[in-house]
Amino acid sequence: MLVVLAGAIFMFFNFRTVVVSGRSMFPTFKTGNKVVTCKAYWLVGPIKDGDVVVLTDPNPDGFIIKRVFKMAGEKVDWKYVPDSYQLANGPYVVPEGEVYVLGDNLPESEDSRRFGPRKISDVLGKVIVKR
Repeated sequence: MLVVLAGAIFMFFNFRTVVVSGRSMFPTFKTGNKVVTCKAYWLVGPIKDGDVVVLTDPNPDGFIIKRVFKMAGEKVDWKYVPDSYQLANGPYVVPEGEVYVLGDNLPESEDSRRFGPRKISDVLGKVIVKR
């Protein structure tokens, strides 16, 4: 009984199901797809470039699903830097403790090009399953 309770608590705090809404990750994900995220990184591996993550939404209406483009300390290609960044300042490097995310559907995605990098603490988990 105690093992079942411990397993349920572990699942509750480390796994989450999120329903996709919008076209920013099309064709990888479509509206209505469900994804399972995990924040037990010791189990699924650390977040790295190319991973799909779910982040808290600065607006109270849900979550943001994006692909990690660059991690802290990495340079962002000039064509993907934040809109507000002045190229005269030199290469854009993702600040420590932050992650730079892009949608797979670049023309329709609101992502780090618009809102800048996000704190790694805003990541709710790494997508591990698509249903």
